[in-house]
Amino acid sequence: MVLITSRNQFPLCYDCQKSELSAKIKDPKMKKLFNIPEEFYKTSGFLRSIKINYLRFGKLSDKQIDCFKKTVKEKKQCDSPKGTDKAK
Repeated sequence: MVLITSRNQFPLCYDCQKSELSAKIKDPKMKKLFNIPEEFYKTSGFLRSIKINYLRFGKLSDKQIDCFKKTVKEKKQCDSPKGTDKAK
């Protein structure tokens, strides 16, 4: 099952796009950018689409790179354990 919102015209699951995402990236800067946990790609169609666009066209705009970094940062914050309550 795939979560669908009104802006998704063609919903695709991670498994359907996995072969597109596995292409080799030669640029070291972009390789570092796209080196994120696979779970992020599984849960975010946006992150998958940015990577696929890079693989298809060979470049990204500055806005695309900034949005990708922002989304990854937000996902890391959501996935990280929250501060522990020391009051007992």
